[in-house]
Amino acid sequence: MDEDRLLDELRQRIDSADAELQRLLNERARCALDIAALKQKAGIKSGVYRPEREAQVLERIVQRQQGQAMPSEEMVRLFREIMSTCRAIESPIRIAYLGPEGTFTQEAAHKQFGHSVHALPLAAIDEVFREVESDNVDFGIVPVENSTEGVVNHTLDMLLNSPLRICGEVVFRIHHYLMGRGENLKDVRRVVSHQQSIAQCREWLNANLPGIEIEMANSNAEAARQVRDDPQAAAIAGEAAATTYGLKVLAQNIEDHPENTTRFLVLGKLSTSPTGNDKTSLVLSGRNRPGALYQLLEPFSRHGISMSRIESRPSRTGLWEYAFFVDVEGHEQDENVAGVLRELEAQAIFLKRLGSYPRAVL
Repeated sequence: MDEDRLLDELRQRIDSADAELQRLLNERARCALDIAALKQKAGIKSGVYRPEREAQVLERIVQRQQGQAMPSEEMVRLFREIMSTCRAIESPIRIAYLGPEGTFTQEAAHKQFGHSVHALPLAAIDEVFREVESDNVDFGIVPVENSTEGVVNHTLDMLLNSPLRICGEVVFRIHHYLMGRGENLKDVRRVVSHQQSIAQCREWLNANLPGIEIEMANSNAEAARQVRDDPQAAAIAGEAAATTYGLKVLAQNIEDHPENTTRFLVLGKLSTSPTGNDKTSLVLSGRNRPGALYQLLEPFSRHGISMSRIESRPSRTGLWEYAFFVDVEGHEQDENVAGVLRELEAQAIFLKRLGSYPRAVL
C-alpha cells in the first residue's frame, strides 16, 4: 500500500536524521574537549560556564526556530541539556539550591544548567550563599520574587551584605499539583504545603476542599515528604516532587492564577560581559530627607533607562532608614548605565552593584 511505503520512507528519513544528529553531537563534544585542552595549555581559568555566551546561543536558537515544527521552548530545553552535557565533559559544575529535592528551585536549577551537574540541596537560603562564598560549589540558585506573592525578603537581605554577584536569572512558570497516597480528593483530610503555595492555591482549595485542615511546611518538597506515609494527607508541590517521593497526582495546575511565575537568581563570583539584552541589579540608599528617592531615581529617566523593579528593605543601619533594590535594563558597561552609576556614586550614601547579567531566555 502507498501508505505503508510512505511510512517506511519517513522512518528511514528519521533514522538518517538521527545518525546525523549523533554525528554532530559528537563533533560538538569534541570541540568542548578541545576548548578544555586549549584553556589548560594557556593557563586560562575562566570556568566552563559563561552565562553571556550561553544566553547568546539560546537567543539565536529562538530566532532560528520561528515558524519551525518544534516549539521554541522545547528546542531551547533540548539545547540546554546538550550544553550541560558538553560542559560536564570539560568539568562538571557544582550547584547549590534551596532544597530539599523536588522543590521548584531544583527545577529552576535544572532549567538553567541542565541535568549534567552536581546539585546540592540545602535547607535555607543563607546556606546557599555560604556554600558559594566558601567555594564549596560554583553557583547557587535562590528564589527572589513571585508574580503573585511578591519578593523573597530573605534573599534581598542576604544580597545586601554578601560579596556574591548575580550572574544570571531564571524565570519559571509555577504549576502546583495536589499529590498524596490516596486515590482521589475524597480521601484527603489535610493539606500540607509552604505558606506561599497555600496562598497561591487558596481559591482552588476553598472551592474543591472547603474547610480542609491546612498545615504549613518549610518547603513544598518537605510537605511531599511528610505526606508520603499518610493516605489521608496531601501536599501541594511541583510535579517533580510527586516523582521524587512516590506520590500520586490527585489534581494538577491548581494555582489560582495561571500566569503564576517565580524568578530565581544565579549567584556566583564571576562578572559577565554585555550581550545586548541584559539586566543590572543595584541596591542603594539616600539621605533621609524629602525628595531623596526621587533624586536617586531621576537619573535613570534622564538617561532613558527602563526600571523593571524597585523594592525597599530596612537598611538595619538606622531607625526608619531603607535600602532600595533596583533592577534596570542594560549592562553596567553600557554607556548610559555607566553614566547613571557615576552620578549615583556621587550622591547616594550607599551604592552596591549586585551584578549585570543576561535576561532570562524563555
